[in-house]
Amino acid sequence: ALCLLCVCFMLRAGGWRGSCLVGWLRLLVCRYALFCTFGKFAFAMTRLLNLPPALRFIAIGGSAAVVHLAVVRLVVDARWLVPAWANVLGWLVAFAVSFSGHFYWTFARQGTSLVQALPRFFLLSAAGFAINQAAYVLALRFVPWRYDVLLACVLVAVAVGTYVFSKLWAFKASAACKRP
Repeated sequence: ALCLLCVCFMLRAGGWRGSCLVGWLRLLVCRYALFCTFGKFAFAMTRLLNLPPALRFIAIGGSAAVVHLAVVRLVVDARWLVPAWANVLGWLVAFAVSFSGHFYWTFARQGTSLVQALPRFFLLSAAGFAINQAAYVLALRFVPWRYDVLLACVLVAVAVGTYVFSKLWAFKASAACKRP
């Protein structure tokens, strides 16, 4: 595919101009190169879409946790906020990642509407965050570890409960709120 992309670039750059046949050849080579490149991507995406919900939850939750930790580290290392307040900002940013991933991928097959899922997941996430924040502040005060290590431990502990309540309540479709 890389070789074909090089040929496509050379054709597009004007290396071979002239006949209508060259134009058709250029079009075919470019389309084939794109198909080879994005066909593999589409195959990988299809395999990802067919993962069991628990693995999808781990992938999205892990992504949100990485975003959460990254925001906290960035804000604390820049000395903009102390760790406890940076945790609030990190949760808000991670909430967007978490909700969109769970709504459009993890629990998409459950058929719930955005209007129903968003407030439910926000309540669930806010409750999880309240537990997270309380545990984090206590750990910061009484455990002599680095702030980012403590946050990682707290995030993992809260994630299990979040999965159970997301599946059984936040993304459970009711008869009146099914997706079209």
